[in-house]
Amino acid sequence: MKGVERRFCEEFSPGYYGICTFGGMLSAGTTHLAVTPLDVLKVNMQVNPIKYSSISSGFSALWREQGPSSLWRGWSGKLFGYGVQGGCRFGLYEYFKELYSNVLVDQNKTFIFFLSSASAQVFADVALCPFEAIKVRVQTQQTFAKGLTDGFPKLYKTEGLAGFYKGLGPLWGRNLPFSMIMFSTFEHSVDFIYGSIVKQRKEDCSRAQQLGVTCLAGYAAGAVGTVVSNPADVVVSSLYNKKAENVLQAVRKIGLVNLFTRSLPVRITLVGPVITLQWFFYDTIKLLCGLPASGGLNRQLQEANLLT
Repeated sequence: MKGVERRFCEEFSPGYYGICTFGGMLSAGTTHLAVTPLDVLKVNMQVNPIKYSSISSGFSALWREQGPSSLWRGWSGKLFGYGVQGGCRFGLYEYFKELYSNVLVDQNKTFIFFLSSASAQVFADVALCPFEAIKVRVQTQQTFAKGLTDGFPKLYKTEGLAGFYKGLGPLWGRNLPFSMIMFSTFEHSVDFIYGSIVKQRKEDCSRAQQLGVTCLAGYAAGAVGTVVSNPADVVVSSLYNKKAENVLQAVRKIGLVNLFTRSLPVRITLVGPVITLQWFFYDTIKLLCGLPASGGLNRQLQEANLLT
């Protein structure tokens, strides 16, 4: 790899997974914080689609009725909740990908990507769920709480521990398919770009070239994953705001078409750049530590896949 003389640590060592976890935490937390206004609008469009019917009218209504500070409601849940989730998602994905690559040598690489991302996301969402429960309520219920510090004790007092994990099932329903599609799309996009466009091995490319490939693959991954996960995202917001008692009731009330279309434009606007920036920051940290950018399996499984 050009421009790298010394590695901070070897790949797949404890230090490597520590870097991946730190990189995922920093990249996810900061990027989600930056798009908090869009997230506030998205959640309100899902809960009250008549009042917040479009991006422009939705922002105008929030600004006019609740003031500019309303656009940053729930920022602490975004920063810390999605930071913890990002650390688990990226760090554990790298761990499980290496683990399954060694155990399931004869398996197709797409299966490895799906299984690794799903395994990581299960743990990531358990970590995220309490933060998400507070964030959604803060963003849509003006009198609930100001943030995490007063939101956590209030929710625990009124709903107990179960209140923090009420949306875990729908959260898995949203994030598991998103993560599986996102990581798999990213990995295949990286392979395609290096093989068909750049026509060089990743190790022979400069840092700037590797980050360029990361950004292209990251945006494609975010856009595809958003469409797949939109129905579950709408259901999560409905459950947290007590618009329905369970998933089936929420689906009936929202309607099949609305599950796929409600807030989809703002989610694509929100998620595409966020995922791109996450991958960019994540791989920047890896490259600065002397490690290669993301994408690819260990050599043993790569050779096995070439033979199939």
